[in-house]
Amino acid sequence: MVVSASGTDLGPARIRRARLAVSAFFLTNGALYANLLPRLPEVKDAFGLSNTLYGLVVVAFPIGAILVGALPGRAVRRVGSGRLAALGTVVLSACLAAAGLGAGPGAGTAAGLAVFVAAMLLAGMLDAHVDTAQNAQGMDVQRARGRSIINSLHALWSLGAVVGGLMGTAALALGLPIAWHLGLSGLLWSAVALTALRSALGPEDGTALRTTTAPPAEAHAAAGPGDPGAAPAAAARPTAAPAGHGGRGRRALLLPVAAVAMAGVMVEDVGANWSAVYLTTQLAAPPAAAGLGLVALMAAQFVGRMLGDPMTDRWGRAPVVRAGAGLSTAGTLLVVLAPVPAVAVAGFALAGFGCATLVPAAFHAADHLPGFRPGTGLALVSWMMRISNLGLSPAIGVLSDAVGLSWALAVVPVFTLGAVLVAGSLRDRPAPLAGSARSA
Repeated sequence: MVVSASGTDLGPARIRRARLAVSAFFLTNGALYANLLPRLPEVKDAFGLSNTLYGLVVVAFPIGAILVGALPGRAVRRVGSGRLAALGTVVLSACLAAAGLGAGPGAGTAAGLAVFVAAMLLAGMLDAHVDTAQNAQGMDVQRARGRSIINSLHALWSLGAVVGGLMGTAALALGLPIAWHLGLSGLLWSAVALTALRSALGPEDGTALRTTTAPPAEAHAAAGPGDPGAAPAAAARPTAAPAGHGGRGRRALLLPVAAVAMAGVMVEDVGANWSAVYLTTQLAAPPAAAGLGLVALMAAQFVGRMLGDPMTDRWGRAPVVRAGAGLSTAGTLLVVLAPVPAVAVAGFALAGFGCATLVPAAFHAADHLPGFRPGTGLALVSWMMRISNLGLSPAIGVLSDAVGLSWALAVVPVFTLGAVLVAGSLRDRPAPLAGSARSA
């Protein structure tokens, strides 16, 4: 049993409530932005944007996330991960509602476009904070449980994105104005997040857990794969803090972890932005089958994330990531070399299953990097991941015009193969004792 500095008993019932709370945070975050995605073509038409201008407008969201840099990590330490996740969701909802006002009542005007872009920029900034906070909260709950849950949390994010997309599609079918739609969606998901906050772990709980527990997979290794009942005792042993690292040493620890995360989001980005184009233009798939690549990738990723936690508990984080990155490499190569659409769809599914654990595992490793203050490693990896996500699609576009789309997509297996090579950097590390690690 862990007792926080405030005397809070982190017993099984308390930990179960915290697990439900952080699950709600992930589901909510996935659903919020996904509500807007089915309505982006409507936004493009409302302002009469060319394809180039449309690309510049929608990139405001990832740019906002990139601009905040490591600030979310500091906010987690100052406000607490649960409070930041919930309150950040409320403000994020307001930003998306403001974007709806810009694209709805302000449609066709320069002022409306300015409101939409500014709201999307702010929404990206808030999303970076919520993303870091919910992952930090997930790490604390994972420590309390003594076994991996981060993959299933990211699976809930994927499920939330499906729910949000269906909500957006339904709003379109019902003819609900975009401002009303995003406003009502924001109210709904804000209520969910604020309700979840009541059961979330507080900052003092996280501090107690970081100073008394080891990473889940490490605890299971200490107990032995055949003795799961011994894991909590192993996890409860205090761990020694690693020696301090200078700036160069911290970068050497951070970059391989970030590389794994970037490889994971590159697979997702190709599925989201290029799978339909590739199937229809390169493999002559009918328009009705254009979305099958993305559907196969996301469905397989959901399955992979649901299986990711038990696989991690059994075999360890680094071996699971190495195998997953290898499957992603094979899947993306199958896509590139596919002679017919069915083979390419199978390749997207294989790549989706393989990439499922890469980002969650990288976030776990980032949260345990020695030499970084709590939340900083998470924020930096999230920031670098978003930079790669921002640059990949334009790079593929330029390359495809020069050498063809098949060759352009071949850059992705290069990065996933790199993740295979650096997967060892994601070995579980003991959580540093409070105050013992140098600030980043």
